Amino acid sequence: MDLGLSEEQEMLKASARDFLQKECPKQLVRQLDESEEGYSADLWQKMAQQGWMGLVFPEKYGGGGGRFLDLTVLLEEMGHNIVPGPFFSTVVLGGLTILSAGSEEQRKEILPKVASGEMILSFALTEPTASYEASSVRTKAVARDGQFIINGTKLFVLNANVADYILCVARTQETDNPEEGISLFLVDAGNPGVQCTLLDTLARDKQCEVIFDNVAVSEKNTIGKLGEGWPVVQDILQKAAVAKCAEMVGGAQAALEMAVDYAKERVQFGRPIGSFQAIQHYCANMVTDVSGSRFITSKAAWKVSEGLPAAMDVAIAKAWTSEAYGRVTLLAHQIFGAIGFTMDHDMHLYYRRAKAGEIIFGDADFQRAIVARELGL
Repeated sequence: MDLGLSEEQEMLKASARDFLQKECPKQLVRQLDESEEGYSADLWQKMAQQGWMGLVFPEKYGGGGGRFLDLTVLLEEMGHNIVPGPFFSTVVLGGLTILSAGSEEQRKEILPKVASGEMILSFALTEPTASYEASSVRTKAVARDGQFIINGTKLFVLNANVADYILCVARTQETDNPEEGISLFLVDAGNPGVQCTLLDTLARDKQCEVIFDNVAVSEKNTIGKLGEGWPVVQDILQKAAVAKCAEMVGGAQAALEMAVDYAKERVQFGRPIGSFQAIQHYCANMVTDVSGSRFITSKAAWKVSEGLPAAMDVAIAKAWTSEAYGRVTLLAHQIFGAIGFTMDHDMHLYYRRAKAGEIIFGDADFQRAIVARELGL
């Protein structure tokens, strides 16, 4: 296992940082945070032209033929710079699901459009319980005349407000085992039975309540085998958790860099505050958290990329990194003092995303339960 970046990954990392520093300044981030859409169509197309949307899709689907590990390199840079928009929901949650479980017809139809920036996807899993367990899936899809009629409510659906299609997880059969009888459907977001409402969130990311009211979906829009969708969901949740960890590592790295630079420049009592032991220890704790998070995230990403069993590694990475990002941003706030808490300062942008990252795809307690289960406890 070599966790160092290849020459191509180093080039991807450098080019992504240069591109985002130029094309996605914090002023734009703030504007998009306040907008209803939450993304810039111009920036979206420029990102597509960079080949980012199709990075991990095979060339025959219009992609770049990259690996999952390459995607985490890119996501770290996106987290470092904070890139608003539907990249995560479209490429990670939607695109990777279609790639792994979709039919050849679905792949040929959807993935080239995702890669070119023509199509935005969303993934509707969680419901009012906000749980990532199979037992929480209560949205139902009933077969009728060659179609499925979907009824139910989904919450915290990323970027559904701008999506062209929503991948909906629904129950097609009631069984004693809650992991059985679950299916995935590709739903046209423009269907009149799809009602989407933006939620007011701390991170100002565009999470939505989506109500499916007698939404008719053709049988050909079933993703994977009918009633056998939960393994597909588990697979994408693993990938999404690692991808989110990579994004959080990038954000934590940015917070660390900002705080260290400030500690070197800010003078109090006649000397830089970085010369005081308390601030030095803060910075040491921050770099320890960032380095540890990067290592365990890289290990989990490598295993996922290689197709190896990774349940424990992913759970460890998500449990640790989501809490570490929060610790890093809190210490950074303390180093900056009052100025760091103003809305004009960039630190709050990272802190809010750190708080949001704690719970998405399962919080630390949820992940620790997975670790315990993998240990046979």
